[in-house]
Amino acid sequence: MRSIRTKTLAVAAVASLTMFTAACGSSDDTSSDTATSAAEETTEAPEPTEEEPAAGGAVDENLAGPGCGDYAKAVPDGSGSVAGMAEDPVAVAASNNPLLKTLTAAVSGKVNKKVDLVDTLNGDEFTVFAPVDDAFAAIDKKTLASLADPKNADLLTQILTYHVVPGQITPDKISGTQTTVQGEKLKVSGPADKLKTGGGQANVICGGVKTANATVYLIDAVMMPPSMS
Repeated sequence: MRSIRTKTLAVAAVASLTMFTAACGSSDDTSSDTATSAAEETTEAPEPTEEEPAAGGAVDENLAGPGCGDYAKAVPDGSGSVAGMAEDPVAVAASNNPLLKTLTAAVSGKVNKKVDLVDTLNGDEFTVFAPVDDAFAAIDKKTLASLADPKNADLLTQILTYHVVPGQITPDKISGTQTTVQGEKLKVSGPADKLKTGGGQANVICGGVKTANATVYLIDAVMMPPSMS
């Protein structure tokens, strides 16, 4: 009897061990499947997203100045934009820029009928320091009226040509003393992104704007030649 009972217990133990092992194997398989599924979900590459364009148009990497972003927003496209100005000679390009209406009038005979520099500016390569409309607005009306007098045509011509330097100079090389078309020296100082010109008379808003024949620097003041100041 003892032998039979011992055998019976042994069989029961083996059966229990077999069931326990099977159960563990089933659990391990399930865990393995779950872990594999989770890993696949985790490593799945996210859907690519489109980059949003910069507000107001992109800013050319060759430009320098604290106002380049504002310029791009104010004139994001069209013939007066950075890209648009590059297509035309400088006097034409300036005439298309809504920030340069007064300068355009001054160089084209509309301020003083005896002063027309359009052909000169379009006929060679130049670096042009271009006062924006707000710069001219800061000049008192009496002075502006005097510059419109045909008797003062030479005075206006000298002021305008003092803003022009022969040859094209990029923002990284413009600092130093430049000789203007007017004949006097023009001092430009500061790093490319914080340029001052005319010995500190004006700040460069945005420089390095290309036209078909010139490099333009938008400035915030009208400069006077040293001999007139």
